[in-house]
Amino acid sequence: MSVDAATVRRIAHLARIAVTDAEVPHLQGELNAMLAFVEQLSEVNVDGVEPMTSVTPMEMKKRADIVDDGNIADDVVANAPATEDHFFLVPKVVE
Repeated sequence: MSVDAATVRRIAHLARIAVTDAEVPHLQGELNAMLAFVEQLSEVNVDGVEPMTSVTPMEMKKRADIVDDGNIADDVVANAPATEDHFFLVPKVVE
């Protein structure tokens, strides 16, 4: 896959990056080099290779999936102008 100048300008527009006409050829070469590298990666045979988190065998650290309030409900609403039972009170905005 090759990127043309129009595609470079469109990518710059989508990324909200100001690109001058003088910068377009350089960016085109950079993007084409990146895509060529990705194409090289697709040629690697990964059959039988399992996903891993590190080059050394290890198990990922996991925390217990426990839902709690963190015991800091008073701290959370401490700066609110109005609260009730650890909830923020807000004025009615819908009739």
